[in-house]
Amino acid sequence: MICPHCGHDNLPGSEECQRCQQDLTQLDRPVASNRVERSLMEDTVALLQVRKPLTVQATTTLQAAIQTMLGPEVGTVLVVDKVGKLVGIISERDLLTKVAGHPTPLDQLTVQQFMTPDPETISATDTLAFALHKMDIGGYRHLPVVKDGKPEAVVSVRDLLHHIVKLCKEC
Repeated sequence: MICPHCGHDNLPGSEECQRCQQDLTQLDRPVASNRVERSLMEDTVALLQVRKPLTVQATTTLQAAIQTMLGPEVGTVLVVDKVGKLVGIISERDLLTKVAGHPTPLDQLTVQQFMTPDPETISATDTLAFALHKMDIGGYRHLPVVKDGKPEAVVSVRDLLHHIVKLCKEC
């Protein structure tokens, strides 16, 4: 990284110039070069206008949870406690990897036995890039949007893709 003050060629990622000790941290910040990048870096999750989440309690039977998930474009159900705080998530992937082939009838199994407890979450004020990064790093297709521990929405990869495609069509 070339120091704009003295011209010294520093190692990439250096926080200050080795020669003149000037701050170089601003030079490492990414800059949006197009509309899609700008949206991902600046727009918040609230912009997506996603639907309210479907919720069940941990004691709900798997059969009932699956019935809840049979709606259009529903890939996950959030698990809440008695006061509505998020305690877990159960997704189509969980059903395929943890439940499929289980010998016990679904009406005798509970969501709590197969849910992912304490899932990663985001807030409506987080940037789209932050949400996308969490999904990528964790391998998630859905992220609960919470406020004060209570779910407000669920953001899916599909929601982000629709947003990006919409931006591309407008260019």
